[in-house]
Amino acid sequence: MEHGSTWIHSSLIYLSAAVLAVPLARLLGLGSIIGYLAAGIAIGPWGLKLVTDPQAMLHFAEFGVVLMLFLVGLELEPRRLWALRRPIFGWGSVQLFGSAALMLGVAVLAGVDWRLALVAGLGLGMSSTAIGLGVLNERNLMATSAGQSVLSVALLQDIAAIPILAIVPLLAVAGTGAHADSGGWLDAAKAFGVIAAIIFGGRLLLRPALRWIARSDTPEIFTAAALLLVVATAALMQSVGLSMALGAFLAGVLLAESEYRRELETDLEPFKGLLLGLFFIAVGMSIDFAVVLKNPGLMAAVVFGFLLLKALVLWIMTRTMPIPLGERPVFVILLAQGGEFGFV
Repeated sequence: MEHGSTWIHSSLIYLSAAVLAVPLARLLGLGSIIGYLAAGIAIGPWGLKLVTDPQAMLHFAEFGVVLMLFLVGLELEPRRLWALRRPIFGWGSVQLFGSAALMLGVAVLAGVDWRLALVAGLGLGMSSTAIGLGVLNERNLMATSAGQSVLSVALLQDIAAIPILAIVPLLAVAGTGAHADSGGWLDAAKAFGVIAAIIFGGRLLLRPALRWIARSDTPEIFTAAALLLVVATAALMQSVGLSMALGAFLAGVLLAESEYRRELETDLEPFKGLLLGLFFIAVGMSIDFAVVLKNPGLMAAVVFGFLLLKALVLWIMTRTMPIPLGERPVFVILLAQGGEFGFV
């Protein structure tokens, strides 16, 4: 009974915060993401202290990001994804490695060990897929040139997570012997094996399985099967230390030409929206203002410098990319921020 009361109490807090904060933020023209973040700050440890353990909700709500990437994958047929290979691997690589190289150089000049600077640069070179694609969907900008360019760079970042996670053990200051080397390459081999299993196994099994489930003529079971598909691919990717969102995206692409594409979108869209909102609420609750208040000047300088370095790389890119002049600020702003991969 006590557990049930706790669950009801938590649900009441989260839903009330979202219902109050998001419409107010939209009324002020700030967007729903700002509303969710403000709601998280208000109910978190630095606000009303209604919630004291934001990490528990953050781990659960991350599934909203996974569902979002699955639905994005459903919009990209394999032929269209193949047509985007040049912007994905071309411009995506320029953004990620250009930003990482610039931050590496600044950090080394500041006296940071080059190994630590390289790992930090690669992590901070990533952008937040949740915020970037969330804003594009909210503003109906996904179909624009800037929106497609943001998507291409975000996909490269998720793909690049595989080799980046593999080389981190090789750069460790301590324990860089043969064991660390073999462990890094073994992890990379496992990662590529899981991705291959999702791609080839998915093409052979997903559509027949969905047809078999659809013949049961039970809508709630089809919804459950769609959720199971996303959870299973995410779990496979997580088991080898990779982005759950990348696995869900691959599953979505494999089903982009399926006859059940629209039904899958309809079934999963409400779950995605609610869980993504909870994700941003949890992010707002997780902000540690003690760090900011302790060294406000240093924090402001670091954040401004970080954004300036990434924005510089992105601005140079827009000079040669086929992005209209009016859409360039969208591309720069949405990719200049950091992402949750840095914590990984």
